[in-house]
Amino acid sequence: MDVELFNYSLPKELIAQKPFIPRDSCRLMVINRNKHSIEHKTFKDIKSYLRKGDLLILNDTKVIPARIFAKKETGGKLEIFLLEEIEKNKYLCLTKGRIKNAEKVYLKNGIEAAIETTNSDKRLVTFHIKDDIKEQLDSVGEVPLPPYIHRNYESYDKQTDFKYYQTVYARKEGAVAAPTAGLHFSEKLIKEIKDAGVNIAYITLHVGIGTFRPVKEKAVEEHKMHEETYEIDKQTAFLYNETKQKGNRVIAVGTTVIRALESAVGTDGFLKPAKGSTDIFIYPGYKYKAVDAMITNFHLPKSTLIMLVSAFYSRKDILNCYNEAIRERYRFFSFGDAMFIY
Repeated sequence: MDVELFNYSLPKELIAQKPFIPRDSCRLMVINRNKHSIEHKTFKDIKSYLRKGDLLILNDTKVIPARIFAKKETGGKLEIFLLEEIEKNKYLCLTKGRIKNAEKVYLKNGIEAAIETTNSDKRLVTFHIKDDIKEQLDSVGEVPLPPYIHRNYESYDKQTDFKYYQTVYARKEGAVAAPTAGLHFSEKLIKEIKDAGVNIAYITLHVGIGTFRPVKEKAVEEHKMHEETYEIDKQTAFLYNETKQKGNRVIAVGTTVIRALESAVGTDGFLKPAKGSTDIFIYPGYKYKAVDAMITNFHLPKSTLIMLVSAFYSRKDILNCYNEAIRERYRFFSFGDAMFIY
């Protein structure tokens, strides 16, 4: 399958640069797969499409301030992007700026770090600090916004970005990118959904930098997905199985929830508590086992995420929806508008 089949032309001005305030005031495209219909709503209207007995599953991962700016001994600037904790104060990272192997750099509060090259584009960074560098990230780190959101990091509204590039229900630190479909939920909206008899459960999947990586292969089938860790607890598994047994819907909020559920559900259709990692790649031809409806954002052209959504509806129908969104001037990507597909 040619990757170009998932391409579309997006005007740059439709790439959202700022968050919606209030969160649930963004636009919502509602798509009925059986009727092939499209409705244009506001996100807070989502509660009108949820039914008593439905199960809404959210990803409670929390974004860490993973972008760190440092200076070299020569005075040159360097950017460090934390990817994965190897051990205490040692991380696998991406770096921006020229470096030598074992070069020393200094964070803005004077903490020293050593950078080692590897046989890939990633680097090993060791922070020389007695305590845990994670306790210092709020002061030395920045919110790791995606590359299509442009900021002048010398002078920008750090507090607003960090507040709104984080879900209101974020609890477990570890992500370097937000599960953006959940950014639209306010605490008030969640309460209203619960009061309407909709159950809410959580999984944890720490979103990695791979979520921004483009598909470089020409054929979809040749692409290798990045691996992400996830955890599904007993309560979520219980609610999932109960919902399915009663014939009600499981609604995934975001592609990370979809990947976790579709990876963990058994061949018998039951979900068990699980803790592991997944490199599942969902594209047209895949048969969904766990998810009955989804809330998601508008994704990048030729991305694995638009492929995942196209497997739920169809490539042609999803691209028709995207073209409709462009005509209607929806905002795209992380800080953009949302879709509800059922």
